[in-house]
Amino acid sequence: MQRYEYKVVPAPQKGIKAKGEKTAEGRFAASVEQVLNQMGQDGWEYQRAELLPSEERAGLTGSTVNWRNVLVFRREAEDTNASSQIPPEADESVSQAKPIPGPDAVEAPAPIAEEAKEPPLSLKGAERKTESGEEPQS
Repeated sequence: MQRYEYKVVPAPQKGIKAKGEKTAEGRFAASVEQVLNQMGQDGWEYQRAELLPSEERAGLTGSTVNWRNVLVFRREAEDTNASSQIPPEADESVSQAKPIPGPDAVEAPAPIAEEAKEPPLSLKGAERKTESGEEPQS
């Protein structure tokens, strides 16, 4: 089964200056032709032009729908899955992953010696103490 990859590019909005083209339609056609030829050089086959909605932000909270013209191209995808279709048992040249030996028994960490204390609801009147439990000198 053939697989394809697709590329969608924005259609030109303006015509370009081209030798022998004096009308706006001729210049626009030359700009579309240029895009088609550039994509064709890279192996992309032209499929169709589409007019699609694009929701975009307008201002701080609003949005608006703009219609965009795009050109759709396709080409055959390089078959990178050919090697993965062969079962690994059939191909001995490919090394297989093996489990790493580890300890036979894993010990759980020791429990915390002291229970967690609830934080005070207010810091007013709370005595400040240093880590050693002594009152700080003011």
